[in-house]
Amino acid sequence: MESLDLFATSKLAALTRVSLRRELSCTARTDGITVERDGRWLLSFSCNDYLNFIQHPAIVTAAREALARHGLGSGASRLVTGNHPLYTELEDRLARLKGTQSACVFGSGYLTNLGVIPALVGADDLILIDELAHACLWGGAQLSGARLMVFRHNDVGHARALLAEHRAAHPVALILTDGVFSMDGDLAPLPALSRLARAFDAWLMSDDAHGIGVLGGGRGSTFAHDEPVDIPLQMGTLSKAIGAYGGYLCASAPVIELMKNRARTLIYSTALPPSVVAAAIAALDLIERDPAYAALPLARARSFTRRAGLPEATSPIVPVVVGDADAALAASQMLEAEGFLAVAIRPPTVPKGTARLRFSFTPGHSESDIERVADLVRTRVLAVAA
Repeated sequence: MESLDLFATSKLAALTRVSLRRELSCTARTDGITVERDGRWLLSFSCNDYLNFIQHPAIVTAAREALARHGLGSGASRLVTGNHPLYTELEDRLARLKGTQSACVFGSGYLTNLGVIPALVGADDLILIDELAHACLWGGAQLSGARLMVFRHNDVGHARALLAEHRAAHPVALILTDGVFSMDGDLAPLPALSRLARAFDAWLMSDDAHGIGVLGGGRGSTFAHDEPVDIPLQMGTLSKAIGAYGGYLCASAPVIELMKNRARTLIYSTALPPSVVAAAIAALDLIERDPAYAALPLARARSFTRRAGLPEATSPIVPVVVGDADAALAASQMLEAEGFLAVAIRPPTVPKGTARLRFSFTPGHSESDIERVADLVRTRVLAVAA
C-alpha cells in the first residue's frame, strides 16, 4: 500500500500549497445558531438550518415518537420492505406544497439528482446546465451519458441559442438549474426558463434545495416570482430549512411512477428511517401554518446586506466575495476571533478567484447580531478586498 499512501500524501501536499486543503472541525451545536468549536462559543452564520428547525421541540418530539413506535432503521429499500405509511404521508404533503400530482422521497438530495436525471435521459439526448449548478446536478448529468452543454449563469439567451442550434438532433432535451444558487444566493430566472423549455419541447428541472421553506411563502423558489411558473420536475432536500434529511422529486404521477421503476438510487438504497420522515412531516406542518415565519430568513439577510453595503439579498444566502483562498481564510479567522463562525468557501466549490465567506441567515439571528457582523464585514473584509 506504499504507493497508495504516497499518492494520497502528494495530493494533500498540493492542496496545502494553494490553501485548498479541507479539515473537519469538531463543532457542537446547542441551538439554532450557537456552536462550540475548539473550546469557544461562536455565533454561527454557516448553517443551512434556515428555520432553526433542527432542534425545534415539535419536530424533535415527532421524531422521538416515531423512533419509539417504529424503531431505528427502515431495514432495506422501500421496494423490498414495503412502503412505510409515513412515506405516503410525506410524499402527499410535498406534492401539495409544490402543486404537483405526486412526489417521491429519496435518501438525500444528492441521491435524488443522481437517480432522477439518468432515469429520464440517455446517450442520445441533450442536457443544458447552468454553469453554476450544484455538483449533484452535474453528477447526475454526467452519469446519464447525455450530450452535456453548459449555458452561462442565468443567461436565458445563451440557453436559447444552444437549443436553437442543437435541440433538433436529440429526441429529448433537459434543462437543469438551481432554483436558488447555493454559493451566490441568487435566484434562477425560472419564468423565462420555463417559457424557453416549452418553446423547444425541453423538460425543465429545478433544484430547490435552498428555496423550500424560506421563499414563496415556504413553497420554494418556484413560487417566488411575479408570475406562475410551470416546472415539471421540482426536486429539493429535506435537510436544510426542513431540518431533517433526505431528498425528493415532485412531478406528475406518471413521472413519479417511472422513478420508482427506473431511479437506481431509490431502488437500490435503504429507505430513510421512519423518525426522519416523521420529523420532515412535522416541519412541513409548521411551514404551512406560519408562512410569515418562513419569510424571516430572507428579511434577516436583507438587514445584513443593507448594513454591510451589499446588493439586496434575494434569499437567505449572502456571499461576501474576497478573491483568493488565503484572503477568504484570513477573513474567516478574523470573524472567528470576534465570536462569529463564517466559513471560507474556496475552489473548486466556487470558481477560481472568487473565494468567499458564505453567510446564511435564520430567525434566530437578532438584529444586534446582524449589525455587529455586518459592521465587521464592511470595515474589515470588504474594505480590505477593495
